[in-house]
Amino acid sequence: MRANNWASKHKRKFKATTNSNHKYPVCRNLLNRNFNPSRVNEAWVSDITYIHTNQGWLYLTTIIDLFDRQVIGWSLSTSLHTNQTIVPAWKMAVSKRNINMDLIFHSDRGIQYASKTFRTFIKSNPLVTQSMSRKGNCWDNSVAESFFKTIKVELIYDDNFKTIEQAKTAVFEYIEIWYNRKRLHSFLGYKTPYEVEQKFYQFKNVA
Repeated sequence: MRANNWASKHKRKFKATTNSNHKYPVCRNLLNRNFNPSRVNEAWVSDITYIHTNQGWLYLTTIIDLFDRQVIGWSLSTSLHTNQTIVPAWKMAVSKRNINMDLIFHSDRGIQYASKTFRTFIKSNPLVTQSMSRKGNCWDNSVAESFFKTIKVELIYDDNFKTIEQAKTAVFEYIEIWYNRKRLHSFLGYKTPYEVEQKFYQFKNVA
């Protein structure tokens, strides 16, 4: 690497976006680090991180299906308000995936996930059960954390976003065009999330 003037990319420390200092109810950790479900829509995980632009901060909320590791719902916002973060991400996810079997939705204990507004969305479908990480335990939501480390190393750290729109375009292309459809994942046997999803439904239809 030294002979070729190559340098490895490293993750950086980033500030917390989780505000768990609230009086809303918190849920038990039902996922219990079972990051290898047997089907689509068995377990989804979610988290929120930040992206810097010259016009201010953006907050990226994602929802990932643990089966195919696909980002099925996401949102970018200039605020950490529930209606701008997890609510639009949730609406995107349920528009893409039909929840017709039991689903665990897991997150940290952040106020966005514990809020009455979001819990109303969760309770609207009796098949969905909410789960939350133990206090201060990032490993309980490590798949969501891992995605943020990946997108920061592969995209965000290399770009100095001059505008919010520039950042939004870059994130859209990364998630929808690259990550979900083209990026090979070692956990998936070096297949893409989209390939794994399609093979699941093909096998299900044959069976």
